[in-house]
Amino acid sequence: MPASLRDTRSAELYARALNVLPGGVNSPVRAMRAIGRDPLFVVRGEGAELVDADGNRFVDWVLSWGPLIHGHAHPEIIAAVVAAAEDGTSFGAPTIGEVELAEEVTRRMPAVEMVRMTSSGTEAAMSAIRLARASTGRERILKFAGAYHGHSDGLLAEAGSGLATQGIPASPGVPVAATANTIIVPWNDFDAVREAISEHEFAAIIAEPVPANMGLVPAADGFLDLLREQASANGALLIFDEVISGFRVARGGAQESTGVLPDLVVMGKIIGGGLPAAAYGGSHTLMEMIAPAGEVYQAGTLSGNPVATAAGLATLALLDESAYRRLEATTDALARGLREAAGDRPVQVQSTCGLVTTFFSEEPVHDYAGAKACDAAAYGRWCRALLARGVYPPASQFEAWFPSLAHTEEQLERTLAVAAAAFGEVW
Repeated sequence: MPASLRDTRSAELYARALNVLPGGVNSPVRAMRAIGRDPLFVVRGEGAELVDADGNRFVDWVLSWGPLIHGHAHPEIIAAVVAAAEDGTSFGAPTIGEVELAEEVTRRMPAVEMVRMTSSGTEAAMSAIRLARASTGRERILKFAGAYHGHSDGLLAEAGSGLATQGIPASPGVPVAATANTIIVPWNDFDAVREAISEHEFAAIIAEPVPANMGLVPAADGFLDLLREQASANGALLIFDEVISGFRVARGGAQESTGVLPDLVVMGKIIGGGLPAAAYGGSHTLMEMIAPAGEVYQAGTLSGNPVATAAGLATLALLDESAYRRLEATTDALARGLREAAGDRPVQVQSTCGLVTTFFSEEPVHDYAGAKACDAAAYGRWCRALLARGVYPPASQFEAWFPSLAHTEEQLERTLAVAAAAFGEVW
């Protein structure tokens, strides 16, 4: 490891963590094993920078995996959180903030008339699936290889080799029966979708309209329209998982930018402004099937708590049209600069507003198979070289970079200079 990166204190903390936390972390990617090193322990975030326990400072392109679109510790968001917390952190009763946040979401997202808050994207996706099954009276779900919709049993399944493959558990502890009704097809494969629809009656098709859990792999032209058409023809609901894309790629998420409207929407990350919050939403007709308005049960003690809703409201209030223009400009500059830094090396940079992935691949990546074929070892070497020079990238080839409104031109230029030097170390 280059001497420029100190990690004595992080190493000590990791040794302690290994005794009390599985793998020393509370979420797998934080362990940094995919890039061949131990984790760095963070003590502070400032705008678009992180400071670790050893005093190393990094330009942060992860930003808590998406929620911090305004960067770390934005003063207006912190002020809103402090003000809410001073009045109490949780009541187990309705509050003004959750109503105001739901109203703001319905103003922004074309497909959403009513919202139910949860505390995590996993809960929101699981609950949306339950609602779809109740609404249609069916059980089968169509999902896409490489798509992550949280770690509930029925959605934690991976693809087989066929066009339309019965889901098999992707983790020990997930019963085969839990994924038996999950059918998986390759992303961007028009024929596979049509074949699956012709063979099964589905409760729902669930998709990330802007997939970013296999790295960023945008939908091919017309693919989201096909999903809308096929869901309607099948009598299934179309669910967009906008945990990542919601309020990031556009004011109203991917449904606004693409013009394709789902029946249900799963939201997370930005909606909580860096605190644990998520939601699912749709039409009045569907959402009023949820208890206590209807009989589909879902509950949560901390759902819509006043501190998280205050953070979410403050975050959304800062996201106007000019903010998205600035975010798109930063994203374009980062993607263009990474392509230039890579030169003629086997690297693909794929991007959309607020999201970038650098794939170590000879060819553009169109699906999960293409993502898995990337040179993950080379990506790991590149990431280690970035960290040694003060740039904090996603610790996995299958994750996205998250440009933010806090990144400055100087930080962007520094990142690109570091990226070019790091590419030189890989080859």
